Amino acid sequence: MAGSSRQGLPPWIGVATATKRVELEKNNMVKDESLLKESSKSQITDVDLSFVERVFAAAGAAFISAIVVNPLDVAKTRLQAQAAGVPYDGLCQTSCSVTSTYMPSAHVHASQPTCSPDCTRYSGTLDVFYKVIRQEGLSRLWRGTNASLALAVPSVGIYMPLYDIFRNYMEELTSRNVPTLTPYVPLVAGSLSRSIACFTCYPIELARTRMQAFRHSQDGVKPPGVWKTLTGVVSPVKNPNKQACKGVATVQSYRILWTGLGAQLARDVPFSAVCWSSLEPLRRRILSKIGDEPSASGVLGANFCAGFVAGSLAAAATCPLDVARTRRQIEKDPTRALTITIRQTLVEIWRDGGMKGLFAGAGPRVARAGPSVGIVVSFYEVVKYALHNRQSKEMILDG
Repeated sequence: MAGSSRQGLPPWIGVATATKRVELEKNNMVKDESLLKESSKSQITDVDLSFVERVFAAAGAAFISAIVVNPLDVAKTRLQAQAAGVPYDGLCQTSCSVTSTYMPSAHVHASQPTCSPDCTRYSGTLDVFYKVIRQEGLSRLWRGTNASLALAVPSVGIYMPLYDIFRNYMEELTSRNVPTLTPYVPLVAGSLSRSIACFTCYPIELARTRMQAFRHSQDGVKPPGVWKTLTGVVSPVKNPNKQACKGVATVQSYRILWTGLGAQLARDVPFSAVCWSSLEPLRRRILSKIGDEPSASGVLGANFCAGFVAGSLAAAATCPLDVARTRRQIEKDPTRALTITIRQTLVEIWRDGGMKGLFAGAGPRVARAGPSVGIVVSFYEVVKYALHNRQSKEMILDG
């Protein structure tokens, strides 16, 4: 006999309800187990790697990216520097045709270059490529590559491992205490890790921008490298005649190596925030469609596609801040370079060129950022994947 509460109901209803409850409990247990496996798998592939292994993966990714996208970086910097008033007519005469004109008063023939005004102006990315190759040589498209490598290897070597560490720690912390904040972890982790990497490696970034912006016009003389460029930045600020202020002068001279750091942070922190907050969900969605055990090619493809889209979106959104950073870095007046603010720089750009000035070099910047982020993230994750597989095989052999 069933209880009094069950009187008048068919017996199959109680059986069906109990069966349904058992099925729901089984489904929940299966879901919990799959989530546990998924999280443990991600922890094995990510957390168990040492900091040195992460740095190795990031440095290799940065090396490849810096070489591949450097011509686009040169084009972007030239267009932004031109908008700031940097002249590019130093080598024009060497590549233009020359006409001979007879001067009766002096009884001599004078050679005059027949240069059009367009010869000394860049109209776009392809025009920069054409004129740099024609006037300065193909190798000038890789001007500043040494500085790019010197910057990218330590910068990405700091940035990517710190992002992994901050993200893993914050995701674990928020999932336990405040689950609603977990989706915002990539945004915070990317911004924090980028700030640390930016401050640490900024003088090399300053040297690279100056090497790419200013054209070297002395034939037969090797263009200045990273060290010589930084020395040239510091030397105008030094004041050896005033011994009493020697300490202050030294501090001021080295402080100028961080000229434009505020503009750099104002560009890179929002860039990282936009990039990672869009990259992580896109990457996870692609990987979920591939399957539970993606191959190396699947990891490569998913990370490159996600990085390409996220990098392009972030580059387009932060282009005005990149223009302001470039203008701050190529400023040759030490006093003005140390006193002008980001807001004043943006107002000055708007006054000189309007919306076009704020988005000067946007084409090559977006074209550079997409593949650059895609290459760095995909190579980094593939190397991590390979290192994890090697560790797993070694554990199996040892066991």
